[in-house]
Amino acid sequence: MKYLRRLIWYIATRLMVVVAVLGLITMAFYFSMNATNIYVILKDGMAKRAQVVMMDSEEDLSKYFASAYLERDPLLVQVRSGESPYQNYYTVTGFDHRINVDWVWCWPWEDSARATVTERIPAIDARMKSTARDAVEAMGWSSTPKWPSTQYSVQLSRENGQWKVKNLTAIKTISE
Repeated sequence: MKYLRRLIWYIATRLMVVVAVLGLITMAFYFSMNATNIYVILKDGMAKRAQVVMMDSEEDLSKYFASAYLERDPLLVQVRSGESPYQNYYTVTGFDHRINVDWVWCWPWEDSARATVTERIPAIDARMKSTARDAVEAMGWSSTPKWPSTQYSVQLSRENGQWKVKNLTAIKTISE
């Protein structure tokens, strides 16, 4: 009886360790999968957002952003109202978009996540419109537009199995 009890205890403890390790591996897998999906959504979504703001392209941002956020995004509101300085004063043909995901957290069993990202556009291929030269010089701007490097706090939610940016809040503007 004593040996049977020891054998059962030995098997039970080893089984608990194996189950705990498998649980941690499963959690790490789902965390990694969600983090990778979030990184892709942030990278592609922020680049498309910048493209819409600077180049007036007809991109569908609803693949990346929640519709409630698209309605209140200050840069997109400027575009819709025709007050975007990028479109009014410059002809933008391309840009170098860079994003750094500083921090991301999402529990595998939740449908929400948080991230901190830094967006930079170090180079913009653009030329000033001839009709806007006087207005640009009066405002003290340069002949090529600048995009402010900004660190954002991002809230994401999973809707129908796809991650979308629910809110984008500027933490600070980074001077370069």
